[in-house]
Amino acid sequence: MGMSVAAPDVRPGSLYIPRPATIARAEMLTAKEKYFRIEFPDGKGIRYEPGQFVEVSVLGYGEAPISICSPPSLTDGLELTVREVGTVTAALHRLPEGSTVGIRGPFGVGFDLNFLRGKDLIIIGGGIGIVPLRSLILHVRRNRSEFGKVSVLYGSRSPAELLFRDETAEWGADPRIDFRVTVDRGTPEWKGNTGVITTLIPPLQIDPVTTYAVICGPPIMYKFVILALRGKSLPDNHMIVSLERRMKCGVGKCGHCQMNGIYVCQEGPVFFYHKIKDLPESVT
Repeated sequence: MGMSVAAPDVRPGSLYIPRPATIARAEMLTAKEKYFRIEFPDGKGIRYEPGQFVEVSVLGYGEAPISICSPPSLTDGLELTVREVGTVTAALHRLPEGSTVGIRGPFGVGFDLNFLRGKDLIIIGGGIGIVPLRSLILHVRRNRSEFGKVSVLYGSRSPAELLFRDETAEWGADPRIDFRVTVDRGTPEWKGNTGVITTLIPPLQIDPVTTYAVICGPPIMYKFVILALRGKSLPDNHMIVSLERRMKCGVGKCGHCQMNGIYVCQEGPVFFYHKIKDLPESVT
């Protein structure tokens, strides 16, 4: 006798049905990344936490998982920053303001704001990893008194690939946070720090008892950032990583994002590093 499988919930409002939304604003940030402000026709936004993602669908092309980059205080819509890497994201880049897209979610486990409250934070973003971290950074700045010492480290391959330039200028001018930025390869016009992102870590004054590091970036970055943080005596259980592992459906059905039985789309993408460091295909 065959095993019975429960039918998916396809009622309106379920996680399987995209919710129509409008591109209220679209702006290229770099040659590859485009910013989108998404609003819903009924004026009601979705509740989400920093670090979560949504599935964005473009009619005729499919859907793709995209990290939310706006703070949870934005209650009437959400903001996304999308790198063009495939068919769906290319189609999304071509859509003009006023176009309709579908939104499912939010999905996944984000940053635990209640846990982080009162802690010293080192927020480390490499490349497009700054996108989901922007949500956390904006929340921390808005609620600065709820956190201890805050450092933000941002690294990019080149000045032309730096995201959120106006905002990062504000972060650098904010005396309440220690913001440091570097590029792997400078240009004659670049006056800032040149070098990989790990060069920003040794000068930091870290209390390993009260400090937690939040890390997001390309896979190669994690190994060296974690080694540098260990060099500052930060324990593995004080490191929080955000992973994106071939996520597709967002609801643990397709299996694309499995990591030794762990579904990144459901149990992540945010993990305490010590809980996943020994898994095959982990970040180190």
